[in-house]
Amino acid sequence: MTERLLDLPVKIFADGADLQGIAELSRQPYVHGLTTNPTLMRKVGLTDYESFAKAVLKEVKSKPISFEVFSDDFAEMRRQALKIHEWQDNVYVKIPITNTSGESSVPLIERLAGEGVKLNITAMLTPRQVTAVVAVLKPTVPSILSVFAGRIADTGVDPLPIMKESIEIVRALPKAELLWASVREVLNVFQAAACGCQIVTVPHDILKKLLELGGKDLDELSLDTVRMFHWDAVAAGFKL
Repeated sequence: MTERLLDLPVKIFADGADLQGIAELSRQPYVHGLTTNPTLMRKVGLTDYESFAKAVLKEVKSKPISFEVFSDDFAEMRRQALKIHEWQDNVYVKIPITNTSGESSVPLIERLAGEGVKLNITAMLTPRQVTAVVAVLKPTVPSILSVFAGRIADTGVDPLPIMKESIEIVRALPKAELLWASVREVLNVFQAAACGCQIVTVPHDILKKLLELGGKDLDELSLDTVRMFHWDAVAAGFKL
């Protein structure tokens, strides 16, 4: 399966906050970059943001990696973004599309892009948001636009038309890439590749499942499933 992942027309970014997992995955040829966020960090019990980031950067020296600002105030967001930007050349700074009051981050995005900060604009769900961001990014500065396809699907809406439209919008910027975010299942990786996204960010657990099951013969998987049910019934000691 590793060879098949290398052939996919989409770059896989590993998404997580487990330092050991990040270190191991960063060395894999099928992982082209890495991402994390404050929610993932909190889930694993992290409390020292900068120390964690610096430990990660000792392991991830060249592949792109995104760290997110966590302030809700735009001036403080900018201060944090500039600090994160200075950590290492392969760092992208994640900026949410709005603050928690729904105020647009576009003016801040424009300012940071003008200062040469590589940005990953996160939490976007609509082509309108993508259009607004593309209008202010700099063509000469690499950037990532993360559209949360999984969250779109959570609402009962097919994300594919939105992702395809967003891809066309992003084409206006030669150094910008569209990222399929919030992967929920292995299928999403292949959907991201098929619709033309440049990047798909995959949680560590789904990446493991992708390696184990991606492209597996369905008859073989059917037999594995039958055996699992049988062995579990025997192990449980069921009797009728």
